[in-house]
Amino acid sequence: MKFNTEKVLDTLKMVKHPESGKSIVELGMVEDLEITEDKIKFSLVIKSAKDPFSKSLIKACERTLKFYLDENIEVEVEPKVQHFEAAAFKAPNKPFAGVKNIIAVASGKGGVGKSTIAANLAIALAKTGAKVGFLDADIYGPSAPIMFDLVNARPVATQEGGKTWIEPIEKYGIKIISIGFFVEPDKALIWRGSMATNAINQFINDGNWGKLDYVVIDMPPGTGDIHLTLVQAIGITGVVIVSTPQEVALADARKGVSMFQQKDINVPVLGLIENMAYFTPAELPNNKYYIFGKGGAKKLAKEMNVPLLAEIPLVQDIMEGGENGKPIALNADDPMGKAFRQLADNVILQTEKRNAEMAPTTKVEMKEGAGCSTH
Repeated sequence: MKFNTEKVLDTLKMVKHPESGKSIVELGMVEDLEITEDKIKFSLVIKSAKDPFSKSLIKACERTLKFYLDENIEVEVEPKVQHFEAAAFKAPNKPFAGVKNIIAVASGKGGVGKSTIAANLAIALAKTGAKVGFLDADIYGPSAPIMFDLVNARPVATQEGGKTWIEPIEKYGIKIISIGFFVEPDKALIWRGSMATNAINQFINDGNWGKLDYVVIDMPPGTGDIHLTLVQAIGITGVVIVSTPQEVALADARKGVSMFQQKDINVPVLGLIENMAYFTPAELPNNKYYIFGKGGAKKLAKEMNVPLLAEIPLVQDIMEGGENGKPIALNADDPMGKAFRQLADNVILQTEKRNAEMAPTTKVEMKEGAGCSTH
């Protein structure tokens, strides 16, 4: 026998259930484990025959065992129905029912500082007196636990009205939910797209967000499953696109703008943010060095007919604030704190303009084998 029970169970602890963030072993979902020389067989306990997580969890078990133990081992996982009390809970008919404005922060590519911008924007919005939430939807690279100094934080669940709610963690006056609160910080998240989208839907439908003026969503880079999940689940008020001045980043930002402006998606683009626009050394605060080029986002904004909301410089204090869990926007007297406050004011202005001139964004309905349409 190649593997003993302890080794197999330890490996399966890496598979997390999206609904609770706990491992399937900790939840007691692994039963009837049988191990032979060339096969691992067990039952996976699920809520019902229609459990939306069952197929993705079974595939995750198979993939994890083969990856960490032996790619040639045969893995057989049989679903075993067990009706839990939680199966009776139903999601609300309207997610984010108490939220006035949902602002997505997106980027065409990674590495442009999108999460730093999103975190500072949320804090700057809160400093205007608005009630703000922050949804970290960057499933494979969640930054909120570090950015908000919440690395060891774990949300609690509460029962109300016959439903289980995830209580957002409050920090700096902001309600925050991140996948980073539910997984081990040093473990890679080995999930297929379906598991990631299920987790996002869980945060939207079961998060106890309450009444908020804004929810800022830190989107994953690129254009993929999570983006489509979000526009299907909620009517996003508007999106801001983050880019750096390099042509390669601007090309991807152009694709990001185009995605949201597609007829079948039609989420208003509130504007572009150029991050790392120039470098200003602390000892020479009036000097600007355009390391990555100059005016690229401004030109793109004009080309795409959207506002340029801000040009954020490359400053060490911004990076250090994010690394230390104290984003620079907390310091209203700092020049960069003032820059993010101006960004927040511009986002509020564009949001109010959008709401005055346009109907609320509708959810997108995807039709299999066809395009997508709104309803």
